[in-house]
Amino acid sequence: MKRYLNIFFLLLFVLTAVACQTDEAHEHAEVDGTTYTCPMHPQVVQDEAGICPICHMDLVPVSQSGKDTGELMLSENQIALGNIKTSPIVYGDVSSNSILTGKLVIDETQTDIVSSRVTGRIERLYIKETGEQVQKGQPLYDIYSEELLTLQREYLLALRQNQELGAENPRFASILESARKRLLLYGLTEAQIRNLGKSENLDARVTFVAPTSGVITDVAAAEGQYVSEGAVLYRLGKLDKIWVEAELYPQEVASVQAGDVVQVAVQGFAGEAVTANVTFISPELKQGSQVTVLRAELPNVDDQYMPGMQASVMLPGKNGSTLAVPTDAVIRDEGGSHVWVQTGGNTFQARMVTLGEESADNVAILSGVEENDRVVTSGAYLLYSEFVLKKGANPMAEHNH
Repeated sequence: MKRYLNIFFLLLFVLTAVACQTDEAHEHAEVDGTTYTCPMHPQVVQDEAGICPICHMDLVPVSQSGKDTGELMLSENQIALGNIKTSPIVYGDVSSNSILTGKLVIDETQTDIVSSRVTGRIERLYIKETGEQVQKGQPLYDIYSEELLTLQREYLLALRQNQELGAENPRFASILESARKRLLLYGLTEAQIRNLGKSENLDARVTFVAPTSGVITDVAAAEGQYVSEGAVLYRLGKLDKIWVEAELYPQEVASVQAGDVVQVAVQGFAGEAVTANVTFISPELKQGSQVTVLRAELPNVDDQYMPGMQASVMLPGKNGSTLAVPTDAVIRDEGGSHVWVQTGGNTFQARMVTLGEESADNVAILSGVEENDRVVTSGAYLLYSEFVLKKGANPMAEHNH
């Protein structure tokens, strides 16, 4: 009996000793902040050793020292291999990067209308299609007009009277000048008047020429058509400047105004975006839609751009001062957003930030950092992973609400 009692007390002593050691190890782990994580899946964190439930690898112990400050220290070799780069955060603009689809149209301020100077019948149209280039003085149409025939007779009569009696009476010279100016006002050229004086051939069919150079944008008459004085026959547009028109949604109107400079990329001219000045923004929405029209003036060197071409219009960013960082510098998770700030030579600290306006390249920082703080712009996600692997916790865990 005594023998069994000795064995019982011995087993009790061994169990008590093992329990004490376990408690001491647990208390020591709590003091040291030691946890266990998976090298392949840092999100797996446990208080005790074991295996990863995902890949079944043995968990490795990690220390959580430095967790409260969210700091991480790297060696020079780690910084070089991780391509960790920093830059000071400064005030700037976050570009909206809004790209509008537009179309090139004729500059209406440079459009000339060719109208009939007299009542008559169109005998011939020298240009019958739109899009053709014309030069100043080039024949456009022939018109038959009795009124022009009468004016020609008056001019030839005044010319003969001046030749015969002008030396004795200067009044005939003024009559001749009046008849000449009348023909000029009705659209005849100086050359046509000189030829009329030399040939003295009357013709009710008169050729009219282009008053300026340009592109035919509209042919409003047809051969054989009777027209009245002032009737529109042609429209001429100049192409040394051209308009680009694009549609703006209401939320985009505030980002641009007349006088701003925009970038325009014309289809067919890849990589050759040019600047254009915004000259007009329609004060009302298009009927039946929720868009308004933006118009910008585009220089057209050598008439390389043609009306009807498609174009992309890049709106400028909003003017204003805000702290901005590259989009890749921001780490986002379910607890919020943070950036890594260099606090020492090789020391980096995670800081929770509040984000503002964002574009494809930059994001505004409303709070959390200050001007000239050196923010990690390359390798931020590597720092995040390294922190989780070394510390066994989210660098922003203490800030999560």
